[in-house]
Amino acid sequence: MKIPVLLCLLALVPAFSCQHQGHSSTIAGGQDTLVNKAAMAAEVRDAFIHAWNGYVKYAWGHDELMPLSKQAHDWNPHSLLMTPVDGYDTMILMGLKSQADSAKKLILDSLDFNQDFYVSNFETTIRELGGLIAAFEWDGDSGFLKKATGLATRLMPAFRSPTGMPYRYVNLSTGATRGNISNPAEVGTMLIEYGTLSRLTGNPRYYQVAKKAMMTLYGRRSRITGLVGSAINVNNGKWIGKESSIGGGTDSYYEYLLKSAILFGDTDCRNAWDHSIIAINRYLADTTYGGLWYGHCEMDSGKITGTYYGALDAFFAGSLALGGDLTRAEQLQASNFRMWELAGIEPESLDYAHMKILDGTYELRPENLESCYYLYHYTHAEKYLRMAKIMFESIQRYCRTDAGYAAVKDVRNMTPEDIMDSFFLAETLKYAYLIFAGDKVLHFDQVIFNTEAHPMKRIPG
Repeated sequence: MKIPVLLCLLALVPAFSCQHQGHSSTIAGGQDTLVNKAAMAAEVRDAFIHAWNGYVKYAWGHDELMPLSKQAHDWNPHSLLMTPVDGYDTMILMGLKSQADSAKKLILDSLDFNQDFYVSNFETTIRELGGLIAAFEWDGDSGFLKKATGLATRLMPAFRSPTGMPYRYVNLSTGATRGNISNPAEVGTMLIEYGTLSRLTGNPRYYQVAKKAMMTLYGRRSRITGLVGSAINVNNGKWIGKESSIGGGTDSYYEYLLKSAILFGDTDCRNAWDHSIIAINRYLADTTYGGLWYGHCEMDSGKITGTYYGALDAFFAGSLALGGDLTRAEQLQASNFRMWELAGIEPESLDYAHMKILDGTYELRPENLESCYYLYHYTHAEKYLRMAKIMFESIQRYCRTDAGYAAVKDVRNMTPEDIMDSFFLAETLKYAYLIFAGDKVLHFDQVIFNTEAHPMKRIPG
């Protein structure tokens, strides 16, 4: 019974034609030559090797590569090895043993969190803590778990606000904090990492503080619409910004409600997701301008305040699919791909009412490919392979340099920008690879990805 129902759902999604580098391709079932998945997986793997080799040659021991100037970039006064930590589990999944061995030695020998400077609690959690936990789960070396536990101990003072919602920045040496005006994403994107660490160490404290932060935020939602705003004071719990969306600054809060419910069987998270998705679809979903989009509104009135959508919002098609709403997920992924094709590669943001680019930056972001991966897993529709192939080839065409891959300053003229963010190796290339390599590499239903695409193993019971 499941196969006919799924085919009926797919039949509801209209075929659409796209223009890509002077040729037309129909992203609908079965009309083009089938994508050679093995060949595409090999191409993505080669792209990772190229990016990693550039990092090794020009930025070894630093956070990130600057691929145009062929220099290194560090986020802080001392490197925290952002690219090796972030990219390590991708190397494991791709079977890149020599690269993984060298990255592992660098991490275990040189990574030192006893540093007297402030770090972003959010970014350090999703990239460094998530990366180290996944490294332990997929490699098994206890050195990774020791590093992760040490880092979490240094980050924990961030949660010592009057409400339990974390401050944005914490000093890794002194535990001093700052940044009391935060947002839903930076408050509510901790439970996957901290909860997994509690499971691995047997210390429930990590789970408790991260869940308290998430549930406190959920408790501050609008009693009228059920939505959260854009900026909140973690000292008193008052909203400073009342614009609601699924975009940057809110995105991963909603993502973690659903994923934490699945990963930990947490009924509080499940109830919060179930109530939130009703509010999101009621007030933010917009089909006025063709296709499905998610706009912005005022959190208490529900009044639309902007028809803005962008690269970060594109994750939501994957969340809809994971949550069981394949109909909306497919509709939204069609919009995601339409956004990608508008200029040949997706912009940071656009006004979907007029299909006008507002911010032309492309920062090598993964979210469109991420949703493509989820949709292909659930539907096995060939069109998602073709979408992924076009997106990856666009990255190859516009972003590849002789030293790695560069972001795009403006997709309207494809001007390159001198940065290769660590998430390009952690997320963008991982999702592209998994679309084509499939369950031969990783069983989708046995993991939950954190928002940086670090796969956390689901443990029965």
